[in-house]
Amino acid sequence: QVQLVESGGGLVQAGGSLTLSCAASRSIFSINFMGWYRQAPGKQREVVASSMSGGTTTTYADSVKGRFTISRDNAKNTLVLQMNNLTTEDTAVYYCRGIRVGIVYWGQGTQVTVSS
Repeated sequence: QVQLVESGGGLVQAGGSLTLSCAASRSIFSINFMGWYRQAPGKQREVVASSMSGGTTTTYADSVKGRFTISRDNAKNTLVLQMNNLTTEDTAVYYCRGIRVGIVYWGQGTQVTVSS
C-alpha cells in the first residue's frame, strides 16, 4: 500500500513558477514508475511528466518540455515537479501517480491556477 500526497499548488501569474511535491508513504526506490498528470476542466487527464528506473529515465509532454522538470528526492521520499514560465494553459488539477508491483496509486490532486 502506498499513499501519495501532493502539495504546492496555488495561484500564480503567467510567466511565474511553482514547485509541486508528491510525498510517498514509503521509499520511492520501490516505486518504479512515478508521474505527474493533470486534468483541466472539461478535458481528459493527461500525463505531464514521468520518472522511471529510480529517476534515471524521464519523459515530458511536448507542451511542457523545456519548462517543467521532474525529479526525485529520495531522502524525502518525494517526487517533485518544478514548473517555470507557466501559462494559462497549465491551469489544471495536478495529480501524482505511482506504480509499484503492478498496483497503481493516485494522490488526491492539487490545484494550479495560472492567471493572465
